[in-house]
Amino acid sequence: MSKAFASQADVAEKTVSFDRLSDHAYAYTAEGDPNTGIVVGDNAVLVADTQATPVMAQDVLRRIRGVTDKPVQYVVLTHYHAVRVLGASGYSPREIIASQDTYDLIVERGAQDMQSEIERFPRLFRAVESVPGLTWPTITFRGEMTLWLGKLEVKLMQVGRGHTKGDTIVWLPQERTLFSGDLVEYAATPYAGDAYFTDWPHTLDALAALQPEKLVPGRGPALMDRAAIAEGLASTRAFVSELYAAVKSGAQEGKDLRAIYGETYATLRPKYGHWVIFDHCLPFDVTRAYDEATAHPHPRIWTAARDQEMWRTLAG
Repeated sequence: MSKAFASQADVAEKTVSFDRLSDHAYAYTAEGDPNTGIVVGDNAVLVADTQATPVMAQDVLRRIRGVTDKPVQYVVLTHYHAVRVLGASGYSPREIIASQDTYDLIVERGAQDMQSEIERFPRLFRAVESVPGLTWPTITFRGEMTLWLGKLEVKLMQVGRGHTKGDTIVWLPQERTLFSGDLVEYAATPYAGDAYFTDWPHTLDALAALQPEKLVPGRGPALMDRAAIAEGLASTRAFVSELYAAVKSGAQEGKDLRAIYGETYATLRPKYGHWVIFDHCLPFDVTRAYDEATAHPHPRIWTAARDQEMWRTLAG
């Protein structure tokens, strides 16, 4: 019997946590589901990543209203994946901010990614009818942008490619609090279907160089001290490095993708198989790693049809 496609068998509800990180920052997490970061400034609120739908965003907004009545002025997209961005309209922000690289990815593949992810994550997109369409940034930047929420400095920074080419972090230098997006995961499998494996470890080094004291990963619990942050950075680095090394070695030996997937799965499962969405991510991750190690330095577009074809070949 073949495995259910991607996360279609994932129907269990998750327990939500809403944790205060510092004087101005909060983390909305849900047992390995995509996280949302909240920054409450002197005069406004910033939301980093939005949840999958406007209906799901309402639960985040309800928790924000439990700590402040200030308006949500900014939504920041740490990257372009639909499960992160399609809830943006639920906050009615004044501005939606993303890197120019992220904007370019939405132009290139946003529609395909939207349909692909809706089919991958049916539980997260149960309220898909509430999504008005693609989420388009109203402000873009290159490299770095600084916002001031009153006296609170918020830096939006591209420190390198990893999960996607558009990866953006939200950094509060005064409080040493970092929202990493999916550049860092904790006890959750990194999705690398649009990744740059060779770059990713160097980007993690750049995050470590900031010396954050609190870090909210893309998935998993908020990391509340430097030891936990070091573990999150190290485990993310180990996963992407070990996966890419295994796939690259198989490609250099002339093995086909199906054989490489089977060997890589067997190698990684004992160490990482207990992580959230391991079986979901690994076919996409190995496929992208094989592409990068062979003929495709830049990620190819995932479509719903390509998803299904890949799944039948590797995981079915």
